[in-house]
Amino acid sequence: MEGQSTRLHVRVSPGAAEAGIVGRHGDAWKIRVSAAPERGKANQAVLELLSNALQVPRGSLEVLAGHGGRDKVVSIAGITRTETERRLAGAVAATS
Repeated sequence: MEGQSTRLHVRVSPGAAEAGIVGRHGDAWKIRVSAAPERGKANQAVLELLSNALQVPRGSLEVLAGHGGRDKVVSIAGITRTETERRLAGAVAATS
């Protein structure tokens, strides 16, 4: 999968009691993080959560758009869109 890159749209709920990938929110994935939306803390928490759920190195992820908002675009290097969707669906199923 080297050379592959995926752009993922996410909707973030910061300050949640419990962090996790909730499921679909339209064309995006809904993600909850416990970090507060201040000084990039929630963005870092989103990238850590996605790194763990997708089983990719943290350095492979980057917030491309939406740094200060709930709707974000995240770039993920080294994984296809199909594999990203499969792994995120598996993460939701594991927490249900």
